[in-house]
Parts: sequence; structure tokens; C-alpha cells
Amino acid sequence: MKLQSYISGQWVEGQSQGVEVFNAINGEAVAEVSSSGIDFKAALEYGRSQGGVALRAMTFHERANRLKALAQHLMAKKEDFYRVSAWTGATRTDSWVDIEGGIGTVFTYASLARREFANETFLVEGPAERLSKNGSFIGRHILVPKEGVSVHINAFNFPCWGMLEKIAPSLIAGVPVIVKPATVSSYLTQVMVKEIIDSGILPDGAIQLICGNTGDLLDHLNEQDVVTFTGSATTGQMLKTHPNIIANSIPFTMESDSLNCSILGANVEPGTPEFDLYIKAVAAEMTIKAGQKCTAIRRAIIPQNRVEAVSEALQARLQKTTLGDPAVEGVRMGPLVGRSQMKDVWEKVEQLKQSCELIYGGTQDFAVVGADKEKGAFFPATLLYCDKPLTAETAHAVEAFGPVSTLMPYDSIEDAITLAKLGRGSLVASIATKDDAEAAKLVLGTAAYHGRILVLNQDCAKESTGHGSPLPQLVHGGPGRAGGGEELGGSRAVKHYMQRTAIQGSPTTLTAITKEFNPGSEQITSNVHPFRHYFEELQIGETLITHRRTLTEADVVNFGCVSGDHFYAHFDEVAAKDSFFGKRVAHGYLVISAAAGMFVDPAPGPVIANYGLENLRFIEPVAIGDTIQARLTCKQKIKKDRRPDEDRATGVVEWDIEVRNQRDEPVAVYSIMTLVERREE
Repeated sequence: MKLQSYISGQWVEGQSQGVEVFNAINGEAVAEVSSSGIDFKAALEYGRSQGGVALRAMTFHERANRLKALAQHLMAKKEDFYRVSAWTGATRTDSWVDIEGGIGTVFTYASLARREFANETFLVEGPAERLSKNGSFIGRHILVPKEGVSVHINAFNFPCWGMLEKIAPSLIAGVPVIVKPATVSSYLTQVMVKEIIDSGILPDGAIQLICGNTGDLLDHLNEQDVVTFTGSATTGQMLKTHPNIIANSIPFTMESDSLNCSILGANVEPGTPEFDLYIKAVAAEMTIKAGQKCTAIRRAIIPQNRVEAVSEALQARLQKTTLGDPAVEGVRMGPLVGRSQMKDVWEKVEQLKQSCELIYGGTQDFAVVGADKEKGAFFPATLLYCDKPLTAETAHAVEAFGPVSTLMPYDSIEDAITLAKLGRGSLVASIATKDDAEAAKLVLGTAAYHGRILVLNQDCAKESTGHGSPLPQLVHGGPGRAGGGEELGGSRAVKHYMQRTAIQGSPTTLTAITKEFNPGSEQITSNVHPFRHYFEELQIGETLITHRRTLTEADVVNFGCVSGDHFYAHFDEVAAKDSFFGKRVAHGYLVISAAAGMFVDPAPGPVIANYGLENLRFIEPVAIGDTIQARLTCKQKIKKDRRPDEDRATGVVEWDIEVRNQRDEPVAVYSIMTLVERREE
């Protein structure tokens, strides 16, 4: 069959003969892949004019709800994806990482957006910056969605996760996507995209799919578009230097293969938990996805006096990894994605053998269970040993993208750090040690060369997600050979698809633009207490100036007795006189407690609960006998979705609070959040 692309709202076939792709296990043809005849310029325009407009009209929470619904839909269809994933040579465990790991990332970003972002179409970043002496001229930073399309050019090894981990933050940001999977495994991506389209959850134009090459797509990109790339460094560098990308300063995020390392600590003895964890981790990263992971361990850096123990333990573990058809019970590792990839890995192993000794696997003499190795793309787990890694350039430059790793001995921690750096930048490194001082030295010595570092020991092993698992909350990417890009990392990933803009003006004007109260902005007052207003009725800038209260000796004594806080500055007249304050002062928490008593309306009403307190700063001490007054101002409103188990609709209101003394000096500033009832359903 011809694999179809989804372009400009319809499924289309390539108009000429394409590339034939095969089942990795038995070599049978799966599909023919071609994108010839596709109007890539029209595809970009469709994404911008249809998908982009629809997504930008939604708030972050509305986009997040669509993504959550999509993740639920895909999870319900997961067995369809597992069935097709097997054709790529993946075991059930391999496919779980790709399919459910990818869907889990979508769930994570849907939750993150509702938790961390306001229910608006734009983001406000950081506090207001005072730009003038009297405060009438300030600055803020906002982020708005780019008005283009994000083009995702993905690698073959994770046809589902590789797509989902990129489209989730892009769609949350309000930017439509064009997905271009690697041809050899594009049939799995296509099955998932078809489910996304058929679900009708995303607006038209939010996602398009190219099965085949990108033709003249890059020629038609403009300054509002974004490109992300995962794959070989050679291909990535070629695309990154495309004349149109350079001419229009189009953001290009690159994540390429890298020679990731794992370091066994110098003080780790054989038989200890850390030694066993190290062996398990290296073997797992060699065999999961048949080593076809951009995060796999390619260089195992070990103490010179542990070479024999590590080599024997690794070989013993690898011997238990049965190679064959993943559908056969007991098979632990499947084939590579295709025979062309298999040929490439053989060639790379031959290059590595020029400076390394083959100590396990790496020959044609291997067994395959339940399949014919002459038809499938099978490759045996292969372990090499590099005797002089400090001078062997090939071992730090050539990557066999399969179940291949090289042992590299070191004599000192300084040598281990040097070896880690010789990879010239990688996505991830890991360290197995129980010695925290050793871990600190290794981390700080190698961090500049790695995007992520895992420190593995018995304390975290049970819950650790492992060396090779990028997480949505943490950045994925790395310097140098790893591409110099950055993906994931929580909200950071969303911001990659947005334009950060500095805005300047008066506090009142910037309050109107950002929908957040800025210090010095016009305040709205009325005869109605702000806590008597429902969520919809509150206005940004609505302010209550409280009555005044003088803090007395009795207040301080009573608060100390209730709280148990008898710090000398509050109770010891002699010690307080010689202290920083020069006299006894009231507790800081007494000040904010008294302020709450002044601005809270005690009667039942729309305010349901205190939701939290943030950014508290005590600016000036409050002495016994000082008089305080508070200002309560509606700073921001965040509408919340009503969950099925909630009996009323609500929103979160952030209040800006400033407490001043009788000299009109600020003594405390902070924000509180309250849960406020909404009238609307």
C-alpha cells in the first residue's frame, strides 16, 4: 500500500513511486512511502490560517483540555499502536516507552498548563521592572504564540513518543504542527495521527503529517515558523544551514545522536548495590529498543581495577538477553528497525575495532529465536574494550546506533572527567556511586558537556526512571555533538514556541494589557468589600484600604505564647537593644496575621478558602507601639474548570498585599490566593 500523508485537511498519496519500507522481523514489505506532488507551501499556509487562528483563540486551559481529551482517546486505542509497533522490531517493553510514554507526556503537559499558566491566551513572565525614579514608567515581559507553524522532523527510533513530546508543548503554546516522521517507521506514526484526526478533538489545521521527504517545505518557511529536528548530526547540520532558515532567523532546535557515558565511581566495590545497579543500567541501555536510543550508554567509563569485574558481570547479564521475534515468549531484544540500519551498525563496529578490542558479540555467529536472521534486521549485543581511551579518538567519535557499548578504564577521577568530556557534548551522563563527594566532583566537572546527569545509588534506585529516560519536567538536549538544542523541561518547552516581548508604559496601562495588577497602577475602590464579590464581579485593581491597628506589648506576648516563638528579639529587652534591630520588635508573622484580621471579611460569602501565600518579604521591622495599615488589591484572576465532583464553579484570585507603618513605609509585601465562587456554570 501507499502510505498517505495528511495535508491541508485531507489524506493524500504521493504521485510517484516511493521508498519501500519493511517489517524489521521478517523483511516483508509494509508500505511504500512518497510525498511527491504535495504542495508544501499550501500546507504551511493552511496550518497558519486554519490551525494557528483556531489555537490562538483558545486559552491555555482550553488547549490543555483538548490535549487531555486527546491523550485519553489515544490511551484507549493503544493496542492498535502496539500491534503496528511490533513491525518495527520493538518488544512490548520497547513499545511501552514509545506509546504510553508518549501519551503520558501529553497528559503531563495538559496538567502543567492548567496548573502553572493563567487561563489566558498569553503568558506574563517575571515581576514588573521599575524603570523610573517615581514608578510611573515600568516594564514587563509577555509571551504570545508565534503566528506560524512548527515543523517537527523526527527520528526513526520513537515514532510515537518523538512526535508527541514535541507536539504537546507546541499545541499548548497555540502553534499548529507539521509532523515529518523518519520514513522507515513512518507507518506507525501515521496510524497514531489518523486516530488524532479521526477523534475530531483538535481544530482543523492543528496537525498535519508528511510521510516521505520534505521537498521544498523549508523554502517556504517564514520568520514566525519553528523547526525542530531529531536525528543524525550530519543531517541536522545540513538542515540548520538551509539558506531560508538562516535568512529569516527561523528558530531551529536540534537534538542529535551523542556518545553518552556512564561512570562507575572509583569507590564502588563489586557486590555492592551501586555496582549491581551500574551493570543493570549499562545492559539495559544496550538492549532496550536494541540500543536504538539517542540516550543509550555508548561509553562505560570504569575504574582500571574494576575492568575484569565489570566485563564479566556485563557479559553474564547480556547472555540472558534472548534475541529474536518479540512475539515469541522469552525474547528480550528484537531487531534493528531495518536492514540498512543493521548494515550501518556493522560498519561502525568495524571502525570501533580499529582502536578497541571486541570482548562480547560483534560477529555473525549469533542465534535468533523465532525468526530468520537473513531476512530480519537482527544485530547481537556487542561489547568492546578500549585499553587507552584518553588517546583513542575513534571511540569518542564513532557511534554504532545499536546494542553496542565500549568499556573505558580510568585511573583517577580527573581522568574520568576528561573521558566524559571527550564525547564533545551529549544528551545524558550517569554516575553510579554512594559517595556524595565523588558524585559532586563528577557532576560539577562534567555538567558543561551534558544536558542531563543522573546520579544513581541505592537510595533512589527503586524510583529512578533510569539513565535513558527523558522526562517532561526536565530538559532534554545537550551541547556540542548532541545538537545544542533543548526540548521538554516543563514550561520551558512551551516557551520555545512563543515570542517573548518586553512591554513598557505606565503601571495602569500595563495592568490593562497584562491583566495583572502592577504596583503604582490605578486602584478601584467601592463601598462593597472585595470579598463580597463573586469571581466574575471582581475587577483587576479592585482595592481595599483597611483600618489601622497599633501593635501592643500584649499582642507580642500573646502571639509568642500561642505560636511558641520566644525569639530574643521579641522578648529580651537587653539582647534586643544590642541586636540588628536596636530594640524589641513584633513577630513578622504577627504582622501578617494582624493584617489578615484587618482585610478579611468574616461573614460567609463567595470567598471559599485561602489557597496559599507567596513571595512574602519583611521590609522594615515593626516595633511595639507601631501602627500598621494594609492594602488588599485584586492582582490576577484565573478561571478554573469545574470538575464533576465539585458542587460549585470557582476561580483563583491572587491578591497583592502591602502592609505599611505610621510613617507610610512598607513593612511587608506578599500575595495570597483565594478560591472564589463563580456565578456561571
